[in-house]
Amino acid sequence: MGLLDRMSVIVKAKVNKVLDKFEDPRETLEYSYQKQIEALQKVKRGVAEVATSKKRLELQKTKLEQSVKKLERQAREALELNREDLARLALQRKTQMEAEIEGLKQQIADLQKEQEKLSAAEKRLSAKVEAFRTRKEVIKAQYSAAEAQIRINEAVSGISEEMSDVGLAIQRAESKTEDMKARAAALDELVDTGTLEDLSGDRDEIERELAKLKQSGDVELELAKLKEEVGKK
Repeated sequence: MGLLDRMSVIVKAKVNKVLDKFEDPRETLEYSYQKQIEALQKVKRGVAEVATSKKRLELQKTKLEQSVKKLERQAREALELNREDLARLALQRKTQMEAEIEGLKQQIADLQKEQEKLSAAEKRLSAKVEAFRTRKEVIKAQYSAAEAQIRINEAVSGISEEMSDVGLAIQRAESKTEDMKARAAALDELVDTGTLEDLSGDRDEIERELAKLKQSGDVELELAKLKEEVGKK
């Protein structure tokens, strides 16, 4: 296979892939159904046309048969009036018409056969079209159900992914919250013990010294109190 042939195959494959992506089988089925309906309508029109032609010939035959009866009557009347020439003329015309009638009978019989043939074809095609219509509706329903299921699954999958992201966000938020609470507790403890100095600059060195002396005095008072209690025992 040459380079151009391989390129042609690749292009056709890609085109088919694109067409397959955008093709809706329901539309394809409806198109096929409409084509079958059109074919069925053509057969029905054919049956109607044949039936109309046959009816036209039957009317023509009936008219000729009436004329034959009239010529018979006229030939009889001519003989009664001793006009053999007129009787002969009437009988000649009667014979010609009878030949035409026989020809019409053959044509009518042929048309009858054609009508029966087309009618049988119409019934077979009509049955096939109806069977196709039923199958078409089943396939369309199945396709629509599958399509809906896919959309539902995709939606559920999307929700699951979003919920997973939400869960991770909650975990991160809880972790940060715990960190902040631990940090706040540690700072409170440092502030309470005086380990952490006030960095705002509001307390000067004298205040810090006074605070230390006060704390030391409190300790000495507590110690003296304990000594007094021990001495009384």
